[in-house]
Amino acid sequence: MATLQNSPSLHRTLVLNSFTKLHKQSTFHCCRRSNSFLVRAEQTPASSTCSPSQDRSGRRQVLAAGTIASWVFLTNQHSVSFAAENKKGFLPVTDKTDGYEFVYPFGWQEVTVEGQDKVFKDVIEPLETVSVNVFPTVKQDIKEFGSPQQVAEVLIKKVLAPPTQKTKLIEAVEHEIDGKTYYTFEFVAKAPNYTRHALSTISIGNGKFFTLTTGANERRWGKMKDKLHTVVDSFKIFKV
Repeated sequence: MATLQNSPSLHRTLVLNSFTKLHKQSTFHCCRRSNSFLVRAEQTPASSTCSPSQDRSGRRQVLAAGTIASWVFLTNQHSVSFAAENKKGFLPVTDKTDGYEFVYPFGWQEVTVEGQDKVFKDVIEPLETVSVNVFPTVKQDIKEFGSPQQVAEVLIKKVLAPPTQKTKLIEAVEHEIDGKTYYTFEFVAKAPNYTRHALSTISIGNGKFFTLTTGANERRWGKMKDKLHTVVDSFKIFKV
């Protein structure tokens, strides 16, 4: 764990030997405000039918009505794999280049955030997002960085939340999928005007360090936690 604790600032660049030069812009700040997301012009058909003047229920009904069209669009545009596990109310994503897959709630839309591999967010609640980041590493196993709690605390303080926010690690656990070790942890990050409740899972495979983080506004945690746990639990790395 010494390499983690003695590494340079992880705000812009995590150095892998203690996260092996985690590339540029280690802004995993999923708790950014919605105006930092650059929404792609090629949004799903469902989003094109929604106008800002529609109320929340109307917008969600339009999104639900566009299930088939959105599914087909995402298949063509975002490498969605129909072979991935099908969960009701979720859409699967498979990245065959880096070798990972996960699911996200139907109705969330892909947005572009510089420095992040994939980001999906709710069109109404800006703090409800899931992001994936991929960085090269010479490490072979996540255990080489330390225990789940040690690694989680460093990532939360240095990467997953801005330094101005107060953070608290709630739980960090280790589990295996197909013989590969994953660390999953829960934390909160408090800003002056909101608190974000988040879940992250991290692992190493294919010579890369992977992080997936999802979360929601604390006021909606009770409603969203089951969905967010489904997202985190669905993350899996496969050989490429």
